[in-house]
Amino acid sequence: MTTEHICIMIAIIVYLSAMLYVGYRCSKNNHDTADFYLGGRKLGPLVTAMSAEASDMSSWLLMGLPGLAYLTGIADAGWTAIGLAIGTYVNWKIVAKRIRRYTHVAGNSITLPSFFSNRYRDSRRILQSIGAVFIVIFFIPYTASGFAACGKLFSSLFGVNYVAAMLISAVVIVGYTTLGGFLAASTTDFIQSIIMSIALVIVFIFGINVAGGVPAVIDNAQSLPGYLTMTTTYDPVSGTEQPYPLINIVSMIAWGLGYFGMPHILLRFMAIEDENKLALSRRVATTWVVISLAVAVLIGVIGLAMSDAGALAVLSGSDSETIIVQISDLLSKYGILPALLAGTILAGILASTMSTADSQLLAASSAVSSDLLGSILAKASSRKNSMFADRITLILISVIAAFLASDPDSSVFNIVSFAWAGFGAVFGPVVLFALFWRRSNWQGALAGMISGGAMVFIWKYLVRPLGGAWDIYELLPAFLVSSALIVIVSLITEAPPQEIIEEFDKV
Repeated sequence: MTTEHICIMIAIIVYLSAMLYVGYRCSKNNHDTADFYLGGRKLGPLVTAMSAEASDMSSWLLMGLPGLAYLTGIADAGWTAIGLAIGTYVNWKIVAKRIRRYTHVAGNSITLPSFFSNRYRDSRRILQSIGAVFIVIFFIPYTASGFAACGKLFSSLFGVNYVAAMLISAVVIVGYTTLGGFLAASTTDFIQSIIMSIALVIVFIFGINVAGGVPAVIDNAQSLPGYLTMTTTYDPVSGTEQPYPLINIVSMIAWGLGYFGMPHILLRFMAIEDENKLALSRRVATTWVVISLAVAVLIGVIGLAMSDAGALAVLSGSDSETIIVQISDLLSKYGILPALLAGTILAGILASTMSTADSQLLAASSAVSSDLLGSILAKASSRKNSMFADRITLILISVIAAFLASDPDSSVFNIVSFAWAGFGAVFGPVVLFALFWRRSNWQGALAGMISGGAMVFIWKYLVRPLGGAWDIYELLPAFLVSSALIVIVSLITEAPPQEIIEEFDKV
């Protein structure tokens, strides 16, 4: 192992050790299931803001988005970033405060599925159970994709066995999450967002210098037809400009709809200590997201200029997603201090993956132990035993996710894209109508959940392959179908009782 690799390894080990220490410290604040899964609703505004966004972005921010810009220009990556930025702001603006208040009033709900049942007085807990099943369906493979990304990073860097690298990463993530629960996940996510920001800044500055400065980067991008416009794309195979139709723009912006149904993000809104501080959280979160997304897109442009200048190898296909890894490897060759900075960059990639995986793991665990088995565990266990059951559930889910991640050829991006559509369509419309329409009822919410989930599968595998006008990201049609059925079924069934109306008006 070279000196550069040793320095990188030191930086990563320090980072992983710090995450485990945070989990240990946070474990002292967990006294019951509510603490384990919602942190006792004690999050401060900065931790709320940054942990929500860190758990949202995952390795897609540092790998997927720059890779997309590197290959085809700024159109695809730019419109996706715009959709995500708009979705982030609107979610914080209209959903955050109301869901924090409503989940507290409606039976002090600690999970999203339990809120649906409490909101609509679903005594049979049908909404809670169905919601939990969908969380498990979409989150276990989503968590597996995080484990896989960590394994691929270590395997490509150090030439170690993929499965061994993936399992070590999984053990660390499971370790601090099992110890500290939601508070540990949120605190580590806050730290990880800072590391991600540092990584973006280092790569941005170093890349521009190696590429020959800002003018050289701009000149290189302008020399490629369609690369620097939002209405065309660059085809790296033919070297020609390709049109970017309106349907593609709509599909990319539709990514923003997913925010309304993301359990791991909505839980941060539910957990803040003071709802009046959500305005500060919104400003911090939106500012960080806009800057980070813009820098990530620019890094793809800078990386291509570095390749064309001969500083980096030319990347094609999915290899373009390793552009930041390649830049880090180049930086590490400049000496010990640069190697440590390169280690920080790679720790940032690891942080972006872990910050999402821990939140998904916790959400999937809560769906099983609290939403599906909650009544059984409550009757059979003391508070201490219930906490033990929560941790055992989390570990079992981790084992399943690790098993799914054992295939090194699994596609991380496709899983993330599909799961994002699933949550956005299953929960997004139900959340919005539960918070803003007093006439909605449990039958409508159930119809919305089931139809949204079903339409994601139908559109993805039956309709979208037809191409042409049907080639739309499955989240948009599924979201619209779910919304329509919530309205139709709520109106043709019995109106909610006065008790629910009064609680809605109170909130």
